[in-house]
Amino acid sequence: MPDMDAKHQAQSQDRGFDIPRHVAIIMDGNGRWAAARGLPRGEGHRRGVEALRRTVRAAGEAGIQYLTIFSFSTENWSRPVAEVNDLMGLLRRFVRNDLADLHQKNVRVRVIGEREGLSTDIARLLAEAEDLTRGNTGLTLVVAFNYGARQELARAARRMCEAVKRGELDPSSVDVETVGRFLDAPDIPDPDLVIRTSGEKRLSNFLLWQSAYSELVFVETNWPDFDQATLESVLSEFGRRERRFGGLVAQTGS
Repeated sequence: MPDMDAKHQAQSQDRGFDIPRHVAIIMDGNGRWAAARGLPRGEGHRRGVEALRRTVRAAGEAGIQYLTIFSFSTENWSRPVAEVNDLMGLLRRFVRNDLADLHQKNVRVRVIGEREGLSTDIARLLAEAEDLTRGNTGLTLVVAFNYGARQELARAARRMCEAVKRGELDPSSVDVETVGRFLDAPDIPDPDLVIRTSGEKRLSNFLLWQSAYSELVFVETNWPDFDQATLESVLSEFGRRERRFGGLVAQTGS
C-alpha cells in the first residue's frame, strides 16, 4: 500500500508522534443522540451514516491506513424488526450512493463477519463493494457486518479443524500465528487504536483477538456528533500513550 505508507509517514512526522496505522471504531450512541432530541431512532442511524462519511474522509486525510467500523453485530438481529429493516435500508443506500465516491477516492472496502444466511441482496451488495474496490491502494475501510468476535474465533477453529481433517495442518503446530491465519481477514494488521463513542466502556464482542494490545479510547461523544476534531483529539491522546506490548520499553512505529 505505497500511497498510504507515504502519507502515514508524512503525517506522523508532521505531528511529532506515530499515527495509528489501523483504527477500529465501535460506533455507539445513535439512539441516545436521537432520544436527546426527541427524534426517532432511525434519524439517529441516518445521522450516524453522515458521521461515517466524515470519519472515512478524515481518516484518509490523517494518513490512517486501515479503518474498521462495527456496522452491525450478530447480536443486533435481536433488535425490533422495524429497526433492523431500517438499518438494512441504510446499508443498501450507503453502498448504492457512496460506493462510487469511495472508489473514486481510492478507498478499498473489505467486509468481515458471517456471510452465510444473509439475504441475497445484502450479500450481493457486500460482494459488489469488495469487488469494485479490490485494486484500490488508499485507505482500507473494513466493514464488520453481521460480526461477532466470538463467532469469528469459532469460525477460525472450524477452519483449523477442517484443515487438520484434510491433512493440511498438524495440531501440534498450532500456535498464536496459526490461529491468526484462520481469522476473517488475516492479512489486515491488528488495530493500534480502538475507539468507542457514547461513553460506554466495553468492547461488546468486537475484535477480541485482534485488540489484545490495542490502545482503547472511550469518548463521551455520541456517534452522530463524531467529526474530524473528535478524531484528531483521540489521535493526540494515542500519541501520548506508551505502547510496551507487555515489555518494559515503549515500542514505536505503529
